[in-house]
Amino acid sequence: MFEEASEVFDNMFKSSFPLTFIVFIPAVLILVSPLPAEAAHEFTVYRMQQYDLQGQAYGTRNSILNTEARTVEAEVLSRRCVIMRLADFSYDKYQKALRQSAGAVVIILPKNMSAMPQDIVQFMELEPEMLATETIVPVYFAEEDNELLSIYTQTLTSSSSQGSLSAAEVLLHTATANGFQMVTSGAQSKAISDWAITSLEGRLTGVGGEDLPTIVVVAHYDTFGVAPWLSYGADSNGSGVSMLLELARLFSKLYTYKRTHAAYNLLFFVSGGGKFNYQGTKRWLEDNLDHTDSSLLQDNVAFVLCLDTLGNGDSLYLHVSKPPKEGTPQYSLLKELETVVSSQYPEVKFSMVHKKINLAEDMLAWEHERFGIRRLPAFTLSHLPSHRSAQRSSIMDVRSVSPSSRHGAGEPPAGPHVDVSKLSRNTKVVAEALARVIYNLTEKGAPGDLQIFTEQMQVQEEHLSAVVDWLTAQPRAAQLVDKDSNVVSTLEYHLSHYLKDVKRHYVKADKRDPEFVFYDQLKQTMNAYRVKPAIFDLLLALCIAAYLGMMYLAIQNFGLLYSFVRRITLPKAKVH
Repeated sequence: MFEEASEVFDNMFKSSFPLTFIVFIPAVLILVSPLPAEAAHEFTVYRMQQYDLQGQAYGTRNSILNTEARTVEAEVLSRRCVIMRLADFSYDKYQKALRQSAGAVVIILPKNMSAMPQDIVQFMELEPEMLATETIVPVYFAEEDNELLSIYTQTLTSSSSQGSLSAAEVLLHTATANGFQMVTSGAQSKAISDWAITSLEGRLTGVGGEDLPTIVVVAHYDTFGVAPWLSYGADSNGSGVSMLLELARLFSKLYTYKRTHAAYNLLFFVSGGGKFNYQGTKRWLEDNLDHTDSSLLQDNVAFVLCLDTLGNGDSLYLHVSKPPKEGTPQYSLLKELETVVSSQYPEVKFSMVHKKINLAEDMLAWEHERFGIRRLPAFTLSHLPSHRSAQRSSIMDVRSVSPSSRHGAGEPPAGPHVDVSKLSRNTKVVAEALARVIYNLTEKGAPGDLQIFTEQMQVQEEHLSAVVDWLTAQPRAAQLVDKDSNVVSTLEYHLSHYLKDVKRHYVKADKRDPEFVFYDQLKQTMNAYRVKPAIFDLLLALCIAAYLGMMYLAIQNFGLLYSFVRRITLPKAKVH
């Protein structure tokens, strides 16, 4: 049989070159069709938060991706990487992807976060909802570029066109369209062990006795948002840290001269872990009140003033857990703030907001509540009327350039931002009020419009702007700022320039019962490979199998016909 088949093929090759070519077409297709995936684009992605706080898990639990891209318009999203632009984002679309067990979600962010229209800025209201519960679906954010937008556009066209087509058309379209395989280069995320949150303190010692009252000024430096690597925290709380450093500079000058060296100790504390229930402040209080016999916090604390989100607005709110009583230092600060605002800055609306500490809540509202729990008189000053404001924990809180360069003259950016002129004004309000308390100016008959910080002692707007620019030049999420971070060392340098006895304080999570746990793989490289869908390979294999089957039948029939013709013609040839 094999000899006969060999003879048939040999004669076929010699007699019909076109037939030989046709038979070899499937082999050519088999060799050409499985082309390797083409790397269309490589870009950086920033993963959504993943952390544990007081035993509760938050954010995404997964960090590995290797699946085909779709947009949310596609009917089936299961095990697909869903790509969506922030301009088209909605919580319903996001939930649709999660409900269908999508392989991942990639949200494309615009290049200029501070120049977005107002409707897109509403995304920051959804960030807390996205983090409210954990999900196994990895969620990434990527900054847009031309290649990524092209990938999105092609994927959108492929996903949205299928709804109006017939089943056969959908099959053909799916088989012939180009797709993109999204692949991350990182490993599965794991808990970071022995992570240290760093806080800093420094002081200006008063003159005139041993048991001097102490005023504590506090601001947390870390940031928070739906993605740690995108959390720049310009207003919350870059503005508060900038104000603290400027206050340290101003009062260090006053305490340099004997004539203006006041009978108050000034203690400045830049806390870490503020966005994680003020872990740095909690440990600092424990170290000073429970584990040492000599601390300014154990003696005569006049009050603690926490600075939080002060870079914008024409309102100032003094948040308190307990209204101050008349005759106390904290009541004096309240009245002096009212005096300075009404006499020098009538455009500012100042008021006190009273909210009791709710120990049943997992998260404290404001930083002053940490001090209130330890029975230290404290308040938080902010331009926000409520601790629930989304501006305090958003990736939209970025540093913006001048309005005229992006929005037109006089038109402010839509999202949260820092207005340095208003930050400077608010710094002046706080500095003047503190000075009136420290030097007891009201009881001495000083008028309300008396300004202490003028000329050589005035608030330097350029200095405030430079500090905010520096702080917002890098993300400051607590998971990213370790004890060797440039953020910590630079803050330490500035504090040492103005204050005495500057020292660091560290807090690490308890290994047996950790209050907080951070995870790695928050920043990864993603590759988009241009590929044919899997159904293309299936259809191609079926076509090749059918073609080879027909060729086999054709060759069999050709062999039979050849044998029949040969049997008929051979006798005639012998006769002749």
